[in-house]
Amino acid sequence: MQQQPMELAPNEDSCVLPYILARAARERGDQTFAAFDDGSIWTFADAAEQARRLGAGLRAVGVGRHDSVLVWQPNGKIALAAWFGINMLGAVFVGINTAYRGSLLKHVVENSDARVLVCHPDLAPLLLDCAPFSQLKTVFTEVADLADREKFEAAGLTLLPVSELQIHPGGDLPVDGIMPWDVQSICYTSGTTGPSKGVLSSYRHLFTMGMECTEGTTDADRWMINLPLFHVGGTLFVTGAVGRGGSIAMLRQFKTESFLEVCEQLGATAGCLLGSMATFLMRQPPRDADKAHSLKRVMVVPLSEDARLLRDRFGFSVYTVFNMSEISCPIRSCDNPPTRGSCGQVRPGVEARIVDQNDFEVPIGQVGELVLRTDEPWTLSHGYHKMPEATARAWRNGWFHTGDAFRRDEDGNYFFVDRVKDAIRRRGENISSFEVEAEILAHPSVLETAVVGVPSEHGEEEVLAVLALKPGATIDNEELLSFLQKRLPHFMVPRFIRLVGALPKTATGKIEKHVLRSEGVTADVWDRDVAGIRIRRGKLQ
Repeated sequence: MQQQPMELAPNEDSCVLPYILARAARERGDQTFAAFDDGSIWTFADAAEQARRLGAGLRAVGVGRHDSVLVWQPNGKIALAAWFGINMLGAVFVGINTAYRGSLLKHVVENSDARVLVCHPDLAPLLLDCAPFSQLKTVFTEVADLADREKFEAAGLTLLPVSELQIHPGGDLPVDGIMPWDVQSICYTSGTTGPSKGVLSSYRHLFTMGMECTEGTTDADRWMINLPLFHVGGTLFVTGAVGRGGSIAMLRQFKTESFLEVCEQLGATAGCLLGSMATFLMRQPPRDADKAHSLKRVMVVPLSEDARLLRDRFGFSVYTVFNMSEISCPIRSCDNPPTRGSCGQVRPGVEARIVDQNDFEVPIGQVGELVLRTDEPWTLSHGYHKMPEATARAWRNGWFHTGDAFRRDEDGNYFFVDRVKDAIRRRGENISSFEVEAEILAHPSVLETAVVGVPSEHGEEEVLAVLALKPGATIDNEELLSFLQKRLPHFMVPRFIRLVGALPKTATGKIEKHVLRSEGVTADVWDRDVAGIRIRRGKLQ
């Protein structure tokens, strides 16, 4: 038997972000790296200089290799320089969601083990609500009022101006010896039933994710960064752009009505739209200027029917991927994929299986949990920070368990069905809440929706749809059922409909379905069975 060649460890210069940025500053220092929505720009030399200075400022207060540093900032120059500067020291970047408050905020601060925080001044007062902290001692922010400063000091926190992070020369940065398997960042994913988990990302993991998600773009492209840097949705596109020699445009906040105009102003040629963003964009009134922008290629996640219509209305190519903070774009589609509803096919370097509850593979076409592993080390997350039990559960039997239900067709196309815990079982039929939600969202009066299973008196579950309507909109329950019975199998049409002002959400904007499930059939729920309406094979009776 022929012996397989030994795998060679990657060169740190090829995937360690501080070294890639330093090389770009040397070789292309005068070229634009970042265009900001305040009209300013950074060259590659500017970006490296800002990062070095901020890193040197952190070093002056004792931050060293492998130390975690918290960054609680919206997208912008400080957030970007802080991330890069932390990594210049070989330290670990830990972004905090700007929506976090109270116990959520305290959990992240405590779990991270960080002693230093770079904080936006509008957010700093929220620290007092959950102080004191066991390790956090130094906060870089701007608090002008002396009385407020004394409150922080009483809570054990020393405040220093952010400007002090930018006065130290950092010509000797980045430090030597940062390796591809060193921890680059910890990204906290919001928990819907438990505390947020800190996903450990090595330099090679985030680099692989960034490169694979931006496949098909070149050094001539400029990526719009409209997703926050405290999520991989923001950092992966920055990483991919740097790795491919391209540039970025940084947006502080996504606004549907001005998004395409801002893309044109900043010269963005590529970007990412979450499914809701794509839907909101499509629901804007058509304009003659719909194609008067610089975008050429957009990733839409998930790729819905609206996303395909985006291509025709706005003129850019569309593709999609399946990705999570823990993985590295294992499934990717071609541009303008012809197969409706697919996430694409497994990319080279990844193994994927769809398995049952005992981790045995299910036949093609059947639904199971997607599990993954990669050919090369350190191209997936290596665990959850200080959560060994959660790490063991996710990686049982040598495969990463995504928690997502998928199916695969004969051609190797993968289809997201639902979160495993959100699947509904009704009278022998498996129902994807994701698919029901997609059809409800097609109704012109619906702003957002969540579909959950609730206990049935007949055993198994019934389908409950919870809806929030667009401002000023109304909806008739029977009309909604007529709308859905033309688009769904009869067994998927909801029995229960509930209208709410807003859906319950986590601090990261994820709908808390566990809250809706626990509330169940409340007094304000409309029941089509009580109303005497029967649906038999798609017909209202």
